Amino acid sequence: MNVYDQAHGLAQAIKESQEFKEFDSFRKQIDENEELSKMIKDFQAKQLELQTKTMMGEKMEPEDMSAVQQLYAIMTRDPLAAQYLQAEMRFSLMMKDVYEIIGTAIGAEGLFG
Repeated sequence: MNVYDQAHGLAQAIKESQEFKEFDSFRKQIDENEELSKMIKDFQAKQLELQTKTMMGEKMEPEDMSAVQQLYAIMTRDPLAAQYLQAEMRFSLMMKDVYEIIGTAIGAEGLFG
């Protein structure tokens, strides 16, 4: 079996998964709403900033965490934003599992996340 053929097969299986289809559907709806799209991007940027600080060994300030939690609470009041974030989480978890399976198969546990 050709590795590249298998990779293309995996990519197709991911695109056909319920997790991806739901995520993609909500992502397209979010993209049509400029205000909601901006709010989600701001939230994700703040989340990434906190994750980066944590990975760099910096102390996470309580007010930083509180700001992200408050933004999340505000966003999830919008049903579309809440559904998008839930779908994004399910898709991310599936992808994390795929990376772990590959990592375990090649003896590189923990390498991909």
